[in-house]
Amino acid sequence: MSKIFLWIEDRKGKASYTFWENFMKQLCPEMIIESKNNNSELVKAVRELHDAENKYIIVFDNSFDNLQVVMEQKRLKRYVNERNNVFLLDIICFEYILLEFNGLIDWIYAPKDEFLKKRRGAIEARNKLVEAVQNDNFHYKEIQKVKEYDSCIEEHNIEQLAAKLLFDLTRNTGFEVSKGKLGECWMKSCCEWEE
Repeated sequence: MSKIFLWIEDRKGKASYTFWENFMKQLCPEMIIESKNNNSELVKAVRELHDAENKYIIVFDNSFDNLQVVMEQKRLKRYVNERNNVFLLDIICFEYILLEFNGLIDWIYAPKDEFLKKRRGAIEARNKLVEAVQNDNFHYKEIQKVKEYDSCIEEHNIEQLAAKLLFDLTRNTGFEVSKGKLGECWMKSCCEWEE
């Protein structure tokens, strides 16, 4: 019987690895999650793949405004297209997946949470960024609410901006997400907690 692998570029123990591991445990528990440690090693692993029996799903961050990532992705797409059992997910990054989640704000904040006021700028920037990307407006750096949120916007690519925005929205909550940590509320049902 063939196996299904999910290959990711992030190291074990990092937030994105933990996210994919927990997500797939719920969605497809028989899937085998493997880290390739970075995007270059992931591309190399696909290039050197000779297994035609099993299926491979590749998670490669599509940071479309990072030239190095774009070049690596072009190589990766070529190797994926040479194989019938390898599939490339089209995602910006796992942080953006969480930002794009429709119920994110309602999920991480209680209805009368003081963070709703304190983080209004980050919430508006998140809404405008998601709206822009969903409408194929990749000139997100020109959107006023995003520029107001990140004064160094020209120095950041979409993945860096998504990670910063997600961290700022979730910090000091059970949903906190940084490059190294995925908050426990993403993995445990808060509704089961007594307190």
